[in-house]
Amino acid sequence: MNAIPLLLYLAAGILYAFYFAERRASVGHAATAVLGLGAVAHAFITGMETMAVGRMPIASAPEAVSMFVWLLALAYLYMEMATEERALGVFIAPLLVALQALRAVSPVVDKKVPILESPWFGVHVASLLFAYASLALAFVVGLTYVLLFKEIKAKHLGFFYKRLPSLDSLDLMNARTVMVGWLFLTVGVAVGVIWTIQAKSAPVVDPRVQAISLADPKILASIVSWAIYTYALYARKRGFGGRRSAYISVIGFAIVLINFVPIGFFLTRSHNFGG
Repeated sequence: MNAIPLLLYLAAGILYAFYFAERRASVGHAATAVLGLGAVAHAFITGMETMAVGRMPIASAPEAVSMFVWLLALAYLYMEMATEERALGVFIAPLLVALQALRAVSPVVDKKVPILESPWFGVHVASLLFAYASLALAFVVGLTYVLLFKEIKAKHLGFFYKRLPSLDSLDLMNARTVMVGWLFLTVGVAVGVIWTIQAKSAPVVDPRVQAISLADPKILASIVSWAIYTYALYARKRGFGGRRSAYISVIGFAIVLINFVPIGFFLTRSHNFGG
């Protein structure tokens, strides 16, 4: 069933690509509609999985990735409505497709994990997923800022200049998305500490909870990500916006993505409760 939103995200990506190239309003509206339909289908399937297994499907790495994809789709659709700008869809859609493909080929985990019934765990994961969705938007905005900046600097005002928002608009979008992402990231890390303390005080401690420490790549990468975005906010207050902030957004999300996929799937001894 997870292939259904994947196909809709792929179709939306194709439409966004046509819109980016041709700038036809009807194609842009169609792309938004198909992406919205994909998000609705994704929500329906997530609800079905929740009822089937008796918990939110966020325990395993593939489940968390899928939930992130859904939140990113919603966040981008909200940004489209707020800015009336669809040019960034061509950059967002490939990310949705690539990550949802991981979920589509992963088996459904059909069991409950007792230690995850704590409300702290739900808040922890939800906060981090909201943070990652916002930071993914910041990444795309930062990437497009760099592309447009290089074109303007080279004095070849053509492909990107005609299709992307102004540098000032992109910089403002970057500042807002990084701020929102940092707030949710901070909450997620803080609540994660509370949940870990609670889980480790249980009579029987799950081995995966015992593995939670600074030596775990997942934990270390999360702290590095938080430090990078904290620096990004500090640097912006010191006047380092624009291209510098754009580069920080790109680098920061690259670490988030590495933490989310290769580390989350293969390298961490904790934070994957689906197995």
